[in-house]
Amino acid sequence: MSYSIFHNLEINASTKEVFDAVSQPEHLNNWWTLKSSGIPKLNQEYNLNFTDSYNWYCNVSEVKTNEYILFKMTKSDRDWSPTTFGFDLQETETGTSVRFSHSNWRIQNDHFKIASFCWAILLNGLKKYLEKGIIIPFEERN
Repeated sequence: MSYSIFHNLEINASTKEVFDAVSQPEHLNNWWTLKSSGIPKLNQEYNLNFTDSYNWYCNVSEVKTNEYILFKMTKSDRDWSPTTFGFDLQETETGTSVRFSHSNWRIQNDHFKIASFCWAILLNGLKKYLEKGIIIPFEERN
């Protein structure tokens, strides 16, 4: 059995702007990572660096530009190791519907529950970044 985190939100921005924000390192660094690298192409590796202790890696496991992207963790802490997270985007009259998922968690431990809460906060930061240009300093993204 595995467990998943799901969050849905509306962002008043185009699917291209949202896709770029969740797949381009220069945008990821403005709402999630301290520094990152990677390109949104199938099987490409991303480095997601948060601190020296949290210097993680993942691969793009599915992607269709401006529609969806999924990342499978390859090097991370034990709880995140088998997981896959991603963004499914759909154009709406007012912008983009974002369906976020983070699946294949082995147990619903405290880390799973904290990650769910943190994703909600971070996704709200993504929304503020795209809609208002607000960049929350990395040290305050917790």
